[in-house]
Amino acid sequence: MTVLGVVVQVAAVLIGGAYLLAVADRLAGGGSANVLAALAHPIERASFLLLQPVTTTERPDLPAWILAPSLLAGLAAVGAVPVPIGGPSAAGDISAGLVLFGAAMLIVLVAVFIFGWAPNSAMPMIGGYRFAAMVLSIGIPFSLVVLTTAIPAESLSVGVIVESQSNLWYIVVQPLGFVIYLVTAAAIAFWGPFDLPEGADLAGGIAAEAAGPRLAMWRLAQAALMVTLSLMGAAVFLGGYHGPVLPGWGWTLLKTALVLLVLASTGRTIARMRVQRLVWFGWVVLLPLALVDVFVSGWIAL
Repeated sequence: MTVLGVVVQVAAVLIGGAYLLAVADRLAGGGSANVLAALAHPIERASFLLLQPVTTTERPDLPAWILAPSLLAGLAAVGAVPVPIGGPSAAGDISAGLVLFGAAMLIVLVAVFIFGWAPNSAMPMIGGYRFAAMVLSIGIPFSLVVLTTAIPAESLSVGVIVESQSNLWYIVVQPLGFVIYLVTAAAIAFWGPFDLPEGADLAGGIAAEAAGPRLAMWRLAQAALMVTLSLMGAAVFLGGYHGPVLPGWGWTLLKTALVLLVLASTGRTIARMRVQRLVWFGWVVLLPLALVDVFVSGWIAL
């Protein structure tokens, strides 16, 4: 596939997934029992934000404020590129695709911190520091459970990892890793119980001063990040494009949608925890469990 084809494919998956996420969140929130109204909600919300004026603060860093949403969306796209959608050569499969994905997801910290720092306002800046504390706590467990899928496949290529699951999905032999992945992925996307950088106690945190097209772009980038995390989760734990009857791309999209809906449901079903508790949870609970998953994966490989 050409570079243009990969770009179009990734853009279509991210935008379509972002739309599905907005619809699912609307339905889960109970704001409208009408499915048609929920389907129209993302378009209505985007139109409303695009027509709003762009607010500003005293002496903001405007270039950084504008850059942050674009950087977040770009990182979501980079993380999705190594994932094969419809077959072994259906996307930009590179030999170290898993490393590229992990690096892109951890650099999300930079985009979020810039978005909180640029307005030159107290609450957004505190939100940025909160996210830094979160990522430092859950980044290592996240990286470990992603890398455990490379051990039995003996490769860092996402395509090779997917191919190694042709007979047995890794979720069967690494269920603990999949659970840790879901928790840490939701935290990296600052979604649901992990939306501490945008907490109500900070009056919106990093997004407190954002409005209009700037806020619309930020929400789209966050949704795209959720889609990328779901896409990779479906590839390395659920066998990616492997499955009967449906074409490969159909299975990839179906599994990605399933993981995305599971992540989206956390926003309405799990209580938000304090940032101190989350930091403790990351170091004391998730990290040891992730190390256990590494040992189990190595034992299975041997």
